[in-house]
Amino acid sequence: MKKASKRLLYIGFLLVPVIAAACGTIVYCMLYMPNFKVAGTKYVYIYEDNKDFKVLCEELRDSADCKNIKLFELLAAFRKYPENMKPGRFSVEPGMNNNTLLNRLRRGQQAPVRLTFNNIRQVSDLTDRLSDQLMLESDELLAYLNDEAYCESLGFNTVTIKTMFIPNTYEVYWNIPADKLMERMKREYDTFWTTDRRKKADNIYLSPVEVSILASIVEEETAVPDEYPAVAGLYINRLIKGMPLQADPTVKYAVGDFSLKRILNKHLTVESPYNTYLHEGLPPGPIRFPSVKGLDAVLNYAHHNYLYMCAKEDFSGRHNFAVTLKEHNRNADKYRAELNRRGIR
Repeated sequence: MKKASKRLLYIGFLLVPVIAAACGTIVYCMLYMPNFKVAGTKYVYIYEDNKDFKVLCEELRDSADCKNIKLFELLAAFRKYPENMKPGRFSVEPGMNNNTLLNRLRRGQQAPVRLTFNNIRQVSDLTDRLSDQLMLESDELLAYLNDEAYCESLGFNTVTIKTMFIPNTYEVYWNIPADKLMERMKREYDTFWTTDRRKKADNIYLSPVEVSILASIVEEETAVPDEYPAVAGLYINRLIKGMPLQADPTVKYAVGDFSLKRILNKHLTVESPYNTYLHEGLPPGPIRFPSVKGLDAVLNYAHHNYLYMCAKEDFSGRHNFAVTLKEHNRNADKYRAELNRRGIR
């Protein structure tokens, strides 16, 4: 063998471990070196109808502080991820490496959303709030809520279906379909209505739906939660005696204006099944989505003899309660006088 050839062969032997080491370093960096410098957990979103790998890479670079997007792209291509993307909401933690993130993405291992909704009156407000937190569109959920047959299959109608949604915090996946979300809310509703709660509802001759309807009125009637049991007790006293509820919030609902500062005679004559000045008993559905606190206040209402209530003239949000109409009229006169003094019409 010529000297030149021997020299090349010798150099080749020397280069093999160097090249191998370099390749190993690249592979190690590609797989295991931290590649995301986020200060706290960030989330990336992949939509069902827009599974675009380039868009994902841009999001990782811009939102998740990816140090070397090329290494991520190389590993993703090697593992054929761009052709097999799954939709969802995925978390990127500080110091995460490409391999860990890709495993999460390829398996569709999502980070659940802590779904919350409260202080809601209308169904459209609910669907908007939920769609803001999930991949589903508001119209998708509205379609189910407005489907009489579907609502009946869950034990409700298109009016009382609102009572199935109990405000709380629920963990769900971001891409949960509308029908699965409805099923989840039904399970949560059934879980809430324990044997003990149902027994308490039976004791006051109300169904769970009727408890929700009454709780919605209670919550609209007072801005002070510690008054809930007293207000609930007053309305239950009226129901027992066959008296109309005469709840101002139901009039506001009937009129379609919760901003009313003063209920006038013209409002009391508005024909609506929600006008409890004209119609005895509970309205056909809730006037808001009552909270757990409101529901439990009805089930554990305060036992007293009050039949009347009027907002306090100090505008504290609290109420003066009365047993007799004469006493109530005195309270009402004080409140009206303060309304007039403040120029509230």
